[in-house]
Amino acid sequence: MHRGRPRSPARLLAPLALLLAVAAVLVVIQATTGDEDSGGDKPTTTATDGPAKTDKTAPVRPRRPSYTVKLNDTLGLISEKTGVSVERIQALNPELDPQNLIVGQKIKLRE
Repeated sequence: MHRGRPRSPARLLAPLALLLAVAAVLVVIQATTGDEDSGGDKPTTTATDGPAKTDKTAPVRPRRPSYTVKLNDTLGLISEKTGVSVERIQALNPELDPQNLIVGQKIKLRE
């Protein structure tokens, strides 16, 4: 029998906490990378459901009149986020310096 200082409960709980943390990470990873073709509870479309939708369709983006520049934004990234081409953004904002976007700056997306 070990005589001396009693063992701290933390020495027993630390490995348990580590195992629980690893299990939680694995559950999150599995949930985010789940197989889309697994069937699950997703409805399937048939010929009577209407026109077939493809996976390549872009999500419908709301047409905002302007965009506020965020940290690390580029014209290409803004174009992807808003659905407005880089050329159109530059045409609507002739004073815009693409190399010097300022956080908080408003960029016109529509006339």
